[in-house]
Amino acid sequence: MISRRLWALCKMQFDTILSDINGFGKFQILLVLIQSISRITIPFHFLLNNFIAATPSHHCNISTLDDGGVFRNLTLEQRLAVGIPVQEDRTPSSCQMFAKPQYQFLSVSNSSEDPPTVSCQSGWVYDNSTFKSTLATEWDLVCGSKGMNKVTATTFFIGVMIGAILFGFLSDRFGRRRPLLMSYLATSLFGVLSAFSTSYVMFVTMRFFTGVAIAGLTIMSYVLNIEWFDVEHRTFSGVLISLDWTLGNCILAGIAYFVNEWRMLILAVTSPLVLSIIAWRWLPESARWLLANGKEDKAHFYISQCAKMNNTSKCLENITPRTLLESLDVETGDKKYSFLDLVRTPNIRKLAICTGIVWYGVAFTYYGISMNISGFGLNLYVTHLIFGLIELPVKIGAYYFLEKFGRKPGQAGTMLLTGLCLFINLFVPKDLWVIRTVMAVLGKGLSEASFTIVYLFTAELYPTVVRQNGLGYSSFVARLGVSVAPLVILLEDVWHLLPNLIYCTMTVVAGLVSLLLPETLNTRLPEFIEDLDKVKQ
Repeated sequence: MISRRLWALCKMQFDTILSDINGFGKFQILLVLIQSISRITIPFHFLLNNFIAATPSHHCNISTLDDGGVFRNLTLEQRLAVGIPVQEDRTPSSCQMFAKPQYQFLSVSNSSEDPPTVSCQSGWVYDNSTFKSTLATEWDLVCGSKGMNKVTATTFFIGVMIGAILFGFLSDRFGRRRPLLMSYLATSLFGVLSAFSTSYVMFVTMRFFTGVAIAGLTIMSYVLNIEWFDVEHRTFSGVLISLDWTLGNCILAGIAYFVNEWRMLILAVTSPLVLSIIAWRWLPESARWLLANGKEDKAHFYISQCAKMNNTSKCLENITPRTLLESLDVETGDKKYSFLDLVRTPNIRKLAICTGIVWYGVAFTYYGISMNISGFGLNLYVTHLIFGLIELPVKIGAYYFLEKFGRKPGQAGTMLLTGLCLFINLFVPKDLWVIRTVMAVLGKGLSEASFTIVYLFTAELYPTVVRQNGLGYSSFVARLGVSVAPLVILLEDVWHLLPNLIYCTMTVVAGLVSLLLPETLNTRLPEFIEDLDKVKQ
């Protein structure tokens, strides 16, 4: 069995070499730029339901009420008056119609009669001024079927949940690079197929597999980037990589505004992956993973490429593949790690439990806010854009906070403040939409900051040999929360404050749990599970 001293030598050697050959040079910048092409598509798909599943204003199709006489000669406004009951806000009901035309409403403004109503008999008429078509208009997912509209998002995130486990295993077993290409190809394929779905069942199935495929892109691209940066620039790299999400989030608002037909929108947000597939050939494998798995020749090749591009080749004159091998236990390259290793020792079990709770809370709250962007008195696209733009200053602030105070207070602080914003909004009336919007935007920005931190924090906490498994497991738990988040919104029919109360409670609990994790500011990445025994809690 390899000694602790040799483990420390292994860690020190790679991080020292990476620092010597410039852990933040042209090589790393090119890596980030190549990855950004694909990473901006992540929010495209993750938040796509805000637009493709939007429910425009609608009312029953009352053409069946045409009795061939008076009704046929009425104006549209008059037909609505005699055919559809009004709601408390004096707008036509979305789900009810009169059994027979009520002509008395044409002459009596305030009738005390309560004529019988029935559910829509011949479908619905939709307002297409904002959206040419959505899932709701395509398959009439409204009224009694509105839950099926939310299920499309839930199904996608269940796919992401399963994909996180699958690609976490594949990445720790076969490296970051090859499974990443699989993710690119599969996401493109199922994205296109979902756009050409001929039935609701086919669409839901294709979105499920799209979620499975894009999960690999989500976790592997992040880890591949982090593992090529040195200790001094790891915080900066984590925040820099997260800006891809912010950029994609803002771009999505623009694309959705101009492409307001759901099938074309799916094709538009999937298309950048074609460039990613082409650029994949220039992506390097993770040298950390190669070393931890006994592939010292390939590791030396990529390290040499990095040094050459960063103009620091002289630093590798005395470093050979054999030198790298001597700092590793020979058996290390033969051992295969799996998710079972996440419960092997008490320390990694504690780490897995805590990160799971934190990830669940972060994702559950973030998507709960992101998928409920109506009701703030603003245009849907404007609200989405504001929610995206607020992430930029918040992430810049998070960077300086993380550098000065560390990951643990940053993680707990952003989550508790998010909970505070949600709590305040519980008591703000809907007619005070300015205050509600400000609180929602602040909460959204803070929740995104907590997401940025948790990715970096988790990547630094788990050892190299199970880092992708650890991130895959954490992402799995997070997507479990995301799958539930859209359905929680339906509880507003029970009590309009209940969804926000649930989101608020969950984020506070997760924020408190994050205080149980060890600090990782300016620490070297652990390489083996046994290294966790030496981490200060």
